[in-house]
Amino acid sequence: MTGLRARVVVPREHFVVDVSLEVGEGETVAVMGPSGAGKSTLLQALAGLVPLSDGQISVGGTVVDRVGSSPVRTAPMRRGMVLLGQDARLFPHLSVRENVAFGPRATGVAARDARDAADALLARVGLPGSGDRSPRELSGGEAQRVAVARALAAAPRAVLLDEPLVALDPSTASDIRRMLREQLAGATTVAVTHDAADAVALADRLVVIEEGRVTQAGRVREVLAAPASAFVAAIAGVNRVEGVADAGGWRRADLRLTSTDAASRALAARDGQPLAAVFRPADARIVGAGERDADAWRTAVVHVEPTLDGERVHTELCAIDVPLAERRRVGVGDTVHLRIDPRGVRFVPAE
Repeated sequence: MTGLRARVVVPREHFVVDVSLEVGEGETVAVMGPSGAGKSTLLQALAGLVPLSDGQISVGGTVVDRVGSSPVRTAPMRRGMVLLGQDARLFPHLSVRENVAFGPRATGVAARDARDAADALLARVGLPGSGDRSPRELSGGEAQRVAVARALAAAPRAVLLDEPLVALDPSTASDIRRMLREQLAGATTVAVTHDAADAVALADRLVVIEEGRVTQAGRVREVLAAPASAFVAAIAGVNRVEGVADAGGWRRADLRLTSTDAASRALAARDGQPLAAVFRPADARIVGAGERDADAWRTAVVHVEPTLDGERVHTELCAIDVPLAERRRVGVGDTVHLRIDPRGVRFVPAE
């Protein structure tokens, strides 16, 4: 396999990061996980900034790091990988053009050729004619564009992105996301992000890391549609409530749900099988006394969060989106009764 292939084992204070990762040539894989899960440690190990305690890393078919028999330890600048983070880290004493030309010139490319290539790359990332500017004259979004041009100028075998959009405002982040999608097309890329929008826009596959281990992996939309953990459900913006299959539906103690989804009904056919019910907060609603029946969920409110369209009521069981026109006066500690629309419910395995 060309592209990137790695098993990264690095001890952390409270757990060991132990992640296997394969990225095909020209493929983009997004990596997500809670804060402190080991995502940045993974990128730093791939880049050679953190030593492995075990494992192996190869890029473009060449082993650049290996622990054990026949050990290999390639310096970061010789791995053929570039790491882009939240800070563009441009050389403040060099012009924008010279920042982009720095890598090629360091490898022996003639100054004129490197500068001409830098101008072409700056045009590609949306900054034509900006070569003479100083880094201090750039906005945050412009600096990230220059950082991408500088990375591409080095002709890397793999690009590592460590949340490069997190410090940008939403409008600028959207522009940079679109630019990254265009400019990194065909590049082998690992993109750590906290935003599901980044994963959907940039990546072919998604790998989820929790406490140093891969807990879910697959096509981006497939992972988000069938969250295997509370974290994945949170980033996908859905509720995930664990229970078991029962009589063709889902049960948790005295709570019950049905689904109109054929695949979900098939999963629920085996009584006792662990199942998670997945549904959007908009598919749950608070009902009054006249609408309560045996299938209504009784639960307590733990938090109420204002939203653009109304409010999100967080309960001990799930979250509910309440439109402004239907807003009810509920507060922390109040008991509410819920109904979940079967058309919005899907069941996923919960092992």
